[in-house]
Amino acid sequence: MEEDHLVTEQRSAGPGPGTNADPAATQRKHAAILERLSHRSSKRAAATAAAAAAPAFESVSSFLDRFSESRRSVEADIERCLLDHEQRGVSTGSGSKEYLEGISAAISDLEKLVAENSYFLPSYEVRTALKAISDLKESLEKASAALAPRKRFAFRNKPSEKKNPIHSQARRVDDASVPDVSDSIASDRLQIQVRDSSTEFRNREGSVIVKDFRVAEEGTREGEGDFSLCDLSSCRFYIRGKCRALFIHRLKNCHVFVGPVLGSVLIEEVEGCVFMLASHQIRIHQARATDFYLRVRSRPIIEDSSSVRFAPYMLTYEGLEGELKDSGLAEETGNWANVDDFRWLRAIQSPNWCILPEEERRCLVDISKIENSVQ
Repeated sequence: MEEDHLVTEQRSAGPGPGTNADPAATQRKHAAILERLSHRSSKRAAATAAAAAAPAFESVSSFLDRFSESRRSVEADIERCLLDHEQRGVSTGSGSKEYLEGISAAISDLEKLVAENSYFLPSYEVRTALKAISDLKESLEKASAALAPRKRFAFRNKPSEKKNPIHSQARRVDDASVPDVSDSIASDRLQIQVRDSSTEFRNREGSVIVKDFRVAEEGTREGEGDFSLCDLSSCRFYIRGKCRALFIHRLKNCHVFVGPVLGSVLIEEVEGCVFMLASHQIRIHQARATDFYLRVRSRPIIEDSSSVRFAPYMLTYEGLEGELKDSGLAEETGNWANVDDFRWLRAIQSPNWCILPEEERRCLVDISKIENSVQ
């Protein structure tokens, strides 16, 4: 032990019998030993403090325990809501709407948990967690459809809606991807509120969509929203403002231009796409022939990917610089060029990615004047 060695050294520092040691030299040696003891004690204290301050989920098992517990809680809440409805045998009112919105918020918290811990999770665990979240969303959609109050059939004039360009366009997008499960304004409002906690676009082809997170949804603040893009082909997406996390799955020939992401970006199964992203963490799985223009605080991670190219962030719009600063992304770290290929463990450069040549890079893309629209 280091302490035993120092104690032995300290004992040997004293004058032995029959010696005439210099008292000043002995004192200096004792002081040096005490200083080393103090230094090692300080190092141990610092290590202990660092361990105490480390994130709670810095291990796969800890994350899985927390995720499984939260998932079971959400599943139980959905079952409890349906069981209560069956026992009462009546349509539920505002109380159940609030209950469903609480479940939706819990699912969003699960998405945030995955995003915040994705940097150390194996890709299989990330995919499994995202699949579980998708299943929970589907269960919640079915529950909201079952609990939505229905009116007796009657012909009536189409109710007029108050014109709000942003919200009406967002509703058109959501309504196009969700089956119409109600014929009343109240139940339609219930459906939208359940979905608002995590905006999701899926199963589209040839669409142009603009999302502005600077216009906060009811009950949320700027930067709290999550955004998901799934099963899309030949689409263009322009996202202004800050969002909490971004999930991208199965895109082909799409262009995605995004403002600051406060947490992580998870990308899976994309081909022939162009991404402009600013985020603290970016993880890419199964990407083919795709270009990434990035500003990222940590090194981007790729897995099972090929023919992917990287370049610096080339997006701009009014207010972006302030948003990047607020998100801790104002500094250009150069990490867009420091890619980690988790499937390439050799010392030489991975053949799966490269720097995008300057002559092939896009010019600065300004999305300031692009209007909210769905085509």
